[in-house]
Amino acid sequence: MKTSTKVLGAFSALFFAASAFIGCSEIDMFQVNAPADLQERIDAIAAEKNAQSHGDTTVVDITKAIVGSEDFSSGWWADHSQHFEVPTGKLLHFEFVNHSSKGSNWNNWNVVCTNVAGNGTDDDSSYQEYFVVRADGYAFSWPGVLSIDYFEEGKLADWDDFKDNFMDNAYVTVEVDHSTQGLVVMTAVAEKEGYDFKITETYQQEGFSASPFFINITTDASWFEMKKAYLIPTKIEEIPDQNPTGIVVTGYPTLLEIGDEDAIGNAVATVTYEDGTSAQVDIDAVTFTVPDLTTVGVKTIVYSYAVTKQGNSCKPVNGYYTLEVVNAVTALEVSKAPSYTTYYVYDAPVRFNAEGVEVTATYADGSEGVISNENLVFGEVPAEAGNQTVKISYQGSTSTIETTCEVEVIKGTSAVGSPDFTNGWWSTFSEDYVIAAGESKTLKMMLYSDNLENYHSPCTILRNAALEEYGVVRMDHFGWGGGYDAAQAESNWNWDSFKSSLNMSMVDITVTNNGDGTAAVRYDVKYADGEEHFQSYVMTVNSDDLQMALVTEESYLVLYE
Repeated sequence: MKTSTKVLGAFSALFFAASAFIGCSEIDMFQVNAPADLQERIDAIAAEKNAQSHGDTTVVDITKAIVGSEDFSSGWWADHSQHFEVPTGKLLHFEFVNHSSKGSNWNNWNVVCTNVAGNGTDDDSSYQEYFVVRADGYAFSWPGVLSIDYFEEGKLADWDDFKDNFMDNAYVTVEVDHSTQGLVVMTAVAEKEGYDFKITETYQQEGFSASPFFINITTDASWFEMKKAYLIPTKIEEIPDQNPTGIVVTGYPTLLEIGDEDAIGNAVATVTYEDGTSAQVDIDAVTFTVPDLTTVGVKTIVYSYAVTKQGNSCKPVNGYYTLEVVNAVTALEVSKAPSYTTYYVYDAPVRFNAEGVEVTATYADGSEGVISNENLVFGEVPAEAGNQTVKISYQGSTSTIETTCEVEVIKGTSAVGSPDFTNGWWSTFSEDYVIAAGESKTLKMMLYSDNLENYHSPCTILRNAALEEYGVVRMDHFGWGGGYDAAQAESNWNWDSFKSSLNMSMVDITVTNNGDGTAAVRYDVKYADGEEHFQSYVMTVNSDDLQMALVTEESYLVLYE
């Protein structure tokens, strides 16, 4: 460990002071009078050392005091601090002064976590980044949770305040804690002279198995003065291990033909633990006991799991399921029509709704029986108007057996979203429809939804010709914007069935420009089962400049008028 020059200076002072008492006649040439405040200096040095002491402390020498060019010419990833190693069970603490060019909020510090002491600028195939966290509450290469408190009451006003006033010359303390149980917590606290508050950014990632890893900070039109660094034991308390209390397996096959011995298929195992939490576990860690599958009949598969939450061996938990082994399927026939047979399409196929459909299988021995839908594969509804067929197939052990189901297809005039529900929020829009004062516009559509969230349904945007929004009205009695006022909203939704009833609903959205600085938005919805509901809003707008558009998330709208 490198000895502090302050400590060496104190030792020197003590040596000369002590020498003064040996004998003046022998050391007159070297006599030095001890300063009156010598003990205060010694105490100050001891206090400084104690301030850095946190139990088992390992001071890390700063080998690169200045990171980046002081004229802010070091762009993104141009310069890095030294790489600090963080072993399991240790907390890295380091401090620096941040200097920002103030060009953008990201022109400040960036904390980089890697598996090796490198910057990823060469051809080292072993280099890997675990996470990169910016000073402005942004991260990438990360699966963790990031949070900031910058704009809480009494702190920063906005990003301009962060960029222009606070971050340049801010003193930053970073702690990266690496627990023995695979939890990493990074906390960065920035403070600035003249401000009576600090701002804090926290990043947390579980399941972190890499050990050790390395931390550095990198530039982006910024530079840093490194001050100190040390390692101490982790502050994260160990979490008691949890034994499993139950296991449920789903997604297993319920039907097998003779010759097919895959009794597990695409099964998923979910385990519940003593603390009440549940988690999906690796199916390969589940032990399955499979009986003879070479004879026809109902078979029982027993499964067990004997791993704690932290991966240790324990007493097993058990369960079972049954499947039926049958003779080969030779034919399929739709014996009961699906509940819904009318579809609206535009320029792409849509998903078939198998609710209510019943398919009967004929087996090699001449027997018949209804085959479960989960053992069938349903095709898509084609994007062609008129009476169409949807393919239904069964994959046997030696061949694929098919039949078809008839549906009616109506061609729409346009569509919004994606038929496979992969469209994210604010990514797919309808055209804009201008609504003059005193006029109304109604858009009629069929809604296709995955029924997973209330907001996987159409939203109505009211805005002007410059695309400046007055407000957004969602179909689930929610909205926002300067013109939106929740007090002006009304609906008669049954929330117990709203989400589960979205798919294949017929939706009419009408916007009326009242001509008095307000606009009415009304949804009239008929579920696929015939149940009807409405919702309506009154919003503040500029009646002389009003247009509407639709946007949707993880759902698909086919407009037909």
